[in-house]
Amino acid sequence: MDTLEVIWTKDEQGVEWVNDACGNKCSVAWFGSREAAEKSLRSLEDCDDCVNCSYCRSCSSCRYCRYCSDCSSCLSCSSCRYCSDCRYCRSCSSCSDCRYCSDCSYCSSCRYCSYCSDCSYCSYCSSCSYCRYCRSCSDCRSCSSCREKNGDSTGGQKLPPVQIPKIENIHAVIYEACSAPGALDMSAVHTCGSTHCRAGWTTTKAGAAGAALEARFGWLLAAMMIYRESGYQISPNKFFETDEVAMEDMRKLAEQEVAASAAAQG
Repeated sequence: MDTLEVIWTKDEQGVEWVNDACGNKCSVAWFGSREAAEKSLRSLEDCDDCVNCSYCRSCSSCRYCRYCSDCSSCLSCSSCRYCSDCRYCRSCSSCSDCRYCSDCSYCSSCRYCSYCSDCSYCSYCSSCSYCRYCRSCSDCRSCSSCREKNGDSTGGQKLPPVQIPKIENIHAVIYEACSAPGALDMSAVHTCGSTHCRAGWTTTKAGAAGAALEARFGWLLAAMMIYRESGYQISPNKFFETDEVAMEDMRKLAEQEVAASAAAQG
């Protein structure tokens, strides 16, 4: 039985937080309700000083992460393992045993990297060190200062360069697609041709380029890359919400997008 004792507090802005004795805390503003915030806090195991994380284990000083373990000082990552002191890395997924990386973003399935900085959209890198400003690399081994490099671990076969599609008015497009009866199912990426989750609709609406991106990087990273290219940096948490919570978030973003467009036109 869960015996975790929690304490509810309010900050200076009036935001409610649920806290535990290990310094972890989750906010109602981030998770949408008191119940969801407390559930996320209780889902943490052996974590310390983490903020708005959920389903993580043995992590410390991380922010907005999900399903990570044994990580420290990471931001908005998901399903990473044994990473430490990766400061200001954001939105990485399925990386493991990386150390002292910083300002990396949208990297996926990297392993044993160290002292890398300002890398983005890399995938399946291994044993990289002191890399800087690398972009769209894959299958690298002990590389340094490379760009647009694809490794030859597959017998010299080169992967095609990454093409990230942009969706104009992405919030309105995705909200309209998800609003059709039976169109949204957050429990599965692609249920059928007319039913997808939020990320599934994102790659689908991006056309062939979206499908290619998903095939190469996976649905989560591909959807985040498309959102970013379209002008919005989305948290990976948004792709793991319920149908109701996701629809409300998409509705608000679509309305804000329409209002901003109208204001820009005078």
